Amino acid sequence: MLELFYDFIPVLLFFIAFKVYGIYVATMVGIVATALQVIVTRLWKKKLDRKQLITFFVFVIFGGMTLYFHNPIFVKWKPSIIFWIFGTVFLLSHVFGKKVIIQRMMENMLDGKSLPPVIWKRMNLSWAFFFLILGTVNIFIAYHFSTDAWVNFKFYGILGLLIVFSILQALCLSRYMV
Repeated sequence: MLELFYDFIPVLLFFIAFKVYGIYVATMVGIVATALQVIVTRLWKKKLDRKQLITFFVFVIFGGMTLYFHNPIFVKWKPSIIFWIFGTVFLLSHVFGKKVIIQRMMENMLDGKSLPPVIWKRMNLSWAFFFLILGTVNIFIAYHFSTDAWVNFKFYGILGLLIVFSILQALCLSRYMV
């Protein structure tokens, strides 16, 4: 849960900057905060976090287009692009590699207990579809609601959905723990 909060620090800073200064300052704050997060993680963990790098590069591209064209729609696409990339990677892990992504990410946390491969695959598929659907919902909100409503969804809605989905996944996993 602490890592989820750490990953959401740039989102929190984006949210605060938007409420105080507007979308363009928030976009700059988000890019800088994501860059700093990549740097801090590199110094702290002595490795680059691929998730953060993907987020940073997508933010630089789409946030940069928002600033250059002075159009917030580009930064609104950023979460969808990231979620669709993650969803696609989760799906592709069923085809490439010996273990699906979710298994590689979570296996260490199970204290040596193992789950049947079919459970890992189901869990991985559920995350893949969750990310693909969440990206689609974000685009819907970006085009059909105000920028203020979209920022609120980005902060409260996405964070809430990620927490609820994580809890549901943990409950499903608990059935297989001794």
